[in-house]
Amino acid sequence: MEVILLERISKLGQMGETVKVRDGYARNFLLPQGKALRANESNKKKFEGQRAQLEARNLERKSEAQKIAEQLDGKSFVVVRTAGETGQLYGSVSTRDISELLTAEGYTVVRNQVELNQPIKTIGLSNVAISLHPEVEVTITLNIARSPEEAERQAHGETLTTAEAIYGDDINENARPDNFFDPNAEEAEGE
Repeated sequence: MEVILLERISKLGQMGETVKVRDGYARNFLLPQGKALRANESNKKKFEGQRAQLEARNLERKSEAQKIAEQLDGKSFVVVRTAGETGQLYGSVSTRDISELLTAEGYTVVRNQVELNQPIKTIGLSNVAISLHPEVEVTITLNIARSPEEAERQAHGETLTTAEAIYGDDINENARPDNFFDPNAEEAEGE
């Protein structure tokens, strides 16, 4: 199906372009969301009549997104979750969690603006892209840790996915892997 884009859509085209998309994408997303019109003569005339209003609305949205982007770009946020000794989370951090975190901090971000290809499943520092507008994108850092103290240690560059990092020097010296075998010992002969 051919549609006329009413706003810039990433990986598809600019405002005013006529593009060919799959029927389902047009019927289920572009048309109901008001992001496109079917490409026919009456809609082309309608678009040309509204072009100035649409461009003004787009510019207004872009300037609002720029203001938020200036405040948000490069910021770091702490996410406290339970995790195993190896740093594997019991659950994951998804786009919904990130948007709720940003909303609690006072930023208006919905989950479809968070660009996360896969949920985050380990502790550590993760960079996440936030698309505030099709032309405005910022990157934030998520500091995912088991506690606020661990988040602070991670922020200073410490890796917390080993037993030493979790337990510190309290680990039993006899439990270290190099105490279980002697690399210089000869193998027992004959069996």
